Amino acid sequence: MLFNSLSFLIFFPLVCFVYFLLPARIRYLWLLGASYYFYMCWNARYALLMALSTCITYASGLLIGRSRSDPRLCKIWVGLSFGSNLAILFFFKYANFVLESLQKAAALAHIQLNLPAFDILLPVGISFYTFQALSYTMDVYRGEIEPERNLLKYALFVSFFPQLVAGPIERSKNLLDQVAVPHRFDYDRAAAGLQMMLWGFMEKLILADRAAIFVDAVYGDWANQSGAMLLLATVLFAFQIYCDFGGYSHIAIGAAQVLGIRLMDNFRQPYFATSVQDFWRRWHISLSTWFRDYLYIPLGGNRKGRLRRDINLMITFVVSGLWHGAAWHYVAWGGLNGAFQVVGGRTRALRQRVVSALRIRTDTVSWKLLQRLVTFALICLTWVFFRADGMAASFGILKKFVFDLRPGTLLGGGVCRYGLDMANLQLLFVAILVLLAVDWMHERNLPIRDSLARQNVLARWVVCWAAMLCVLVFGVWGGEYNAAAFIYFQF
Repeated sequence: MLFNSLSFLIFFPLVCFVYFLLPARIRYLWLLGASYYFYMCWNARYALLMALSTCITYASGLLIGRSRSDPRLCKIWVGLSFGSNLAILFFFKYANFVLESLQKAAALAHIQLNLPAFDILLPVGISFYTFQALSYTMDVYRGEIEPERNLLKYALFVSFFPQLVAGPIERSKNLLDQVAVPHRFDYDRAAAGLQMMLWGFMEKLILADRAAIFVDAVYGDWANQSGAMLLLATVLFAFQIYCDFGGYSHIAIGAAQVLGIRLMDNFRQPYFATSVQDFWRRWHISLSTWFRDYLYIPLGGNRKGRLRRDINLMITFVVSGLWHGAAWHYVAWGGLNGAFQVVGGRTRALRQRVVSALRIRTDTVSWKLLQRLVTFALICLTWVFFRADGMAASFGILKKFVFDLRPGTLLGGGVCRYGLDMANLQLLFVAILVLLAVDWMHERNLPIRDSLARQNVLARWVVCWAAMLCVLVFGVWGGEYNAAAFIYFQF
């Protein structure tokens, strides 16, 4: 069930209405049933996989709790939990990728391998709920939480529908207790949650889905495009994926807030970052902190020297790239993000000496703007590998940036040949400016929702109805529109 569908517009109010009517002691059971129904709307059979992952990690938590006096036995239970869950994830997401890679590697050595190919449909959100369940196992092992003894409450933690299929990837320390406790209806909290959801719908329907039309048309025929057109499509993809995934996160956070549950922020003005490292403190925060806490730090983090730190960083980002997709261009995307941070760390002292020698003031608006533009350019470079259909296409597009720019193709209505007329392109660029303005206000600690909450009731309702009208009038929604899946559903 997509958030941007009529089904959800019926499902969510019904879930909330019944939740607050039910006796407090059984509300979590209603949410559990609603969450499984939400997931089963894609494929009912794959709910069994989620249930299996839930049972494995639930049992591992109990076994770890009973084996506190034997650290060796605790490690065995952790290993079995991680091994079995990652084996399921590997089969459904990476089996064909590994087999195809082995065949290609053998072909380079003039060896023919006839390996089987599996006809597998990737379960929606499997990477998200698997990582969330595994974080529970590790938190119990570290002694940060006590094992949950109620299987159904734990199952709701794994399957909670707002963030089930695309995050945020929650931690048991934050979410487990919240879903187990009944919440009373609070008007102000619900209003704030609905406003958050409305902003998410605006991001998705007005900006992301409109940009997707242009980006898909240009990238789908990249070999016949100019470098300038591909460059424009790449910049628009940067905003498309931000508003697509950020829109999902805002809808999820807002929906949970209506129910009285607080989810972690997943984005924090990422395109205002002043370095690639800073970008990853702001982008997909729930995943980047997951990898930091459960991979980078266990590998040694930055505690064992600069070389080991760089290796750990590269491993973390290569694995992050592989998490996003079973293809080498995703691995390259992750590796490139890691490499930029390694180079940035290695050259930091040199860059500081150059800035000092040239007497450049680093506390000026112009210097911050330059840092942000350079960072945005580097991130857009990595997005090429993320969006392109493969490694060959990625390098082909980068080659066009350098040797086949032809900026004249952007003039004379050339950009209007890719699914959007001039009016829609203008609307798209206005939407981007509005997005940046809102992010700038948050960057300056001037959140719009807090300012709106201080206004009188009439002003608040006028703003909210105007926003809803914008979604209905300017959103990519109509008789010929099919609700577009969120990009991160495929991961």
